[in-house]
Amino acid sequence: MKIASIETFTVPPRWLFVRIETDDGTVGWGEPVLEGRAASVAATVEELSDYLIGQDAGRIEDLWTVLYRGGFYRGGGIHMSALAGIDQALWDIKGKALGVPVHELLGGRVRDRIKVYSWIGGDRPDETAKAARGAVDRGFAAVKMNGTEELQYLDTWDKIDRCVANVAAVRDAVGPNIGIGVDFHGRVHKPMMKVILRELEPYRLMFVEEPVLSEHVDSVVDVLRQSPIPIALGERLFSRWDFKSVIASGAVDIIQPDPSHCGGITEARKIAHLAEAYDVALALHCPLGPIALASCLQIDAGCYNATIQEQSLGIHYNTTNELLDYLVDPAVFTYAEGQVRIPSGPGLGIEINEEYVAERAAVGHRWRNPIWRHSDGSFAEW
Repeated sequence: MKIASIETFTVPPRWLFVRIETDDGTVGWGEPVLEGRAASVAATVEELSDYLIGQDAGRIEDLWTVLYRGGFYRGGGIHMSALAGIDQALWDIKGKALGVPVHELLGGRVRDRIKVYSWIGGDRPDETAKAARGAVDRGFAAVKMNGTEELQYLDTWDKIDRCVANVAAVRDAVGPNIGIGVDFHGRVHKPMMKVILRELEPYRLMFVEEPVLSEHVDSVVDVLRQSPIPIALGERLFSRWDFKSVIASGAVDIIQPDPSHCGGITEARKIAHLAEAYDVALALHCPLGPIALASCLQIDAGCYNATIQEQSLGIHYNTTNELLDYLVDPAVFTYAEGQVRIPSGPGLGIEINEEYVAERAAVGHRWRNPIWRHSDGSFAEW
């Protein structure tokens, strides 16, 4: 099968899809998007297509290697996100051509289903207790919330108290056995991080996510190692080489690569297996669309250290379209008892509604990250 055409679709609320078709008419879909940089990633996909057109679609490892190494400059969010969507689509094609789900091509399943969690609240953590109770009532056994608003290097105790009060309210609302993840989005600097981790210890958290930015992990290794709360991190790392030192540091308990950002299924599996060698858990990042989630689940199926899966149903970013809107059969992502089954259909296991994709691509989007500032006017991490 030779690659005959590659087309991207910018679709609401903030996603980018890629459609790859071979000369025998087999179609594969991927989701190559970096939130807020969809147009840049689409341009990179178009540039990479110069090499891809006419190539054997089945030689996924070789194509990945050439697309990663062949441009001399390599890595980073835009390049690796473009490569990710292409890689997902090639696996989708291969599975469809052979009539099996992608996980069968990768060694088969080690699990039939995986636990999922629901986002509660928005960018700023208010009224999350009610939302948490609602998520549990809908069948979720785990939730994730934002931990704080913007924080300075040294900030006031009232902000710490609000963070702790919000977490305490969620724990009271859902009881002792529901998992709670608290995401700090890299908003916390080293001096305040030490305080927050200590104050959150009584609440039996599932994990704390990005308590500091990835680039600062090496300066706080001892603090992270000593915290009894599992530390999760990795959505802003883009390759096994980015993850190598973080995993080896012993500071992180759960890695969160995003298969739409880190080079696709091919690279995410290598990162996952590297983490397994250090007894580090896998919780793939996925606040995105249906193709991204399907790709995650194919990886989760075969990775022993996969522990829980993020998904975007009901997330606050999805204001115009939802996770299930672009699927012919939304039931493929039916959640039951806090879990979702691994899709068993050929390829990624989903069927994209191509007419609806084209319709919504005519609308498109220009989603951008919010820009926050501290009270003194300086930039604040969102």
